[in-house]
Amino acid sequence: MVDVGEKPATTRVAIAEARVKLGRKALAEAKSDNSKKGDVLAAVRLAGIQAAKQTSQLIPLCHQLSLSNVTVDIELETSGAIIVCRAKTTGPTGVEMEAMTGASVAALTMYDMLKAVERGIEIQSIRLLDKQGGRSGHWQRKRPRG
Repeated sequence: MVDVGEKPATTRVAIAEARVKLGRKALAEAKSDNSKKGDVLAAVRLAGIQAAKQTSQLIPLCHQLSLSNVTVDIELETSGAIIVCRAKTTGPTGVEMEAMTGASVAALTMYDMLKAVERGIEIQSIRLLDKQGGRSGHWQRKRPRG
């Protein structure tokens, strides 16, 4: 594990996204209030938040952080869902892993909640979008042109 004890505590924020491809039936089920397993979007949000808080238990050598905020937003589109997890802390190390873990587990939860309706659901990508704070400053994924 890297020693971060001498690093200054700064405000750190990371934003990650997971893209989930859904068919018509799964998308309709995600939007409905009467899914057999319950409120799909609420479960996905809660799972992402819980996962971000447990990142150091899941990822070897990842520092345990005191998160000051975690949000999970879900945008449903015609082809599926975009799940965005934002994690924030004040500390000596970044929160990229927490944001990516939150987005990942939220996507897996979406699969679990909807698999009875559609087995062909695809988790297509998980990626860091933005990271702020610390010595390296602000990093933002370049958006494709067009």
